[in-house]
Amino acid sequence: MKTITLILLAALSSAVMASSDIKPLPKNLEKEISTDIKKRTFFPIIKPGDWAGIKHGAVYSTLVGSEDVPKVVIGFGYDTPDNFIFLTHQDSKRLDINQTVQQAFSNIENLAVTFTPSKALDNKLLTASGLSFSSEAILSKTQMLKAHKMLNAKQILVSIPRRTGLMAISKEASDELINKFLYLHNHAWNDDSYGNAPIANIIFVLEEGEIIGSIPMDS
Repeated sequence: MKTITLILLAALSSAVMASSDIKPLPKNLEKEISTDIKKRTFFPIIKPGDWAGIKHGAVYSTLVGSEDVPKVVIGFGYDTPDNFIFLTHQDSKRLDINQTVQQAFSNIENLAVTFTPSKALDNKLLTASGLSFSSEAILSKTQMLKAHKMLNAKQILVSIPRRTGLMAISKEASDELINKFLYLHNHAWNDDSYGNAPIANIIFVLEEGEIIGSIPMDS
């Protein structure tokens, strides 16, 4: 299981954190953080709305919910062998935050995401897994248009319950297939055996490769 770490060199939210509250950088990350941040490849990283990084100065946007009550958010970070290192507002001293965020989304567009039809479900359900940012394919119009085309569907339902996984099915699929899709979503949401961090107990509705709605599954 990959540890998700937020590196804080200073406090950056609206209130400044006392220096005594800032934990020293773990020694095993000194080499990673010493590398020029401008040379890093950033990606959007989808996180639950209660993500601790929000309170500690991470750069993020709200995907589901409101600014006051976020349900799902998007952070931005780069991958290392053991950790995700997240972009914070303090990094504005070293790079252009807006440009970095735009490039992060472009990196998802260019990622080699493979959608695999499920033979057990008559090839009417697609899965994408195995990559660190497979779940984030939902943020890419380019990636999701491929899913629309493979499913021959105007609208699709997409599940990203945990990191590194994504499932998609046509919104017009039969009730039987939709129920199986929802069962698989619920199973993945509750299954921590692979150690993949949870993202959202939500089904997303997409049209023309873009999110147009969301359906909470815990209500």
